[in-house]
Amino acid sequence: MEDKKNVLIIDDDSRNIFALSLYLKAKGFQSVSALSAKEGIEILNKSDNVSVVFMDIMMPEMDGYEAIRKIREIPRFSLLPIIAVTAQAMIGDKEKCLDAGASGYISKPINMDKLVAMINDLT
Repeated sequence: MEDKKNVLIIDDDSRNIFALSLYLKAKGFQSVSALSAKEGIEILNKSDNVSVVFMDIMMPEMDGYEAIRKIREIPRFSLLPIIAVTAQAMIGDKEKCLDAGASGYISKPINMDKLVAMINDLT
């Protein structure tokens, strides 16, 4: 039996985390969450089973761009799939996320089927 993919959700809005966690669980994924980029990086450093990171871009203290760059500086996470998400969906956001090191990009409101397909494609 294949191990379940473990998704790390980094988002400062607990409602987003709750909704994503429920949906992902229904689709057969496991998830762990962090309410800040700093906490998310700490979880990553302590874990060896995160399959993909779902990174909110607009967060206080450390935004998703900086967090992605910091994750990419850690050699064992250089190829870890990171999906960036933003609510504002401005022109150039996707390129900015990819330039920071994201593997994929999705905007809010999140199309859950598209998200699951992206996770499966990246992992």
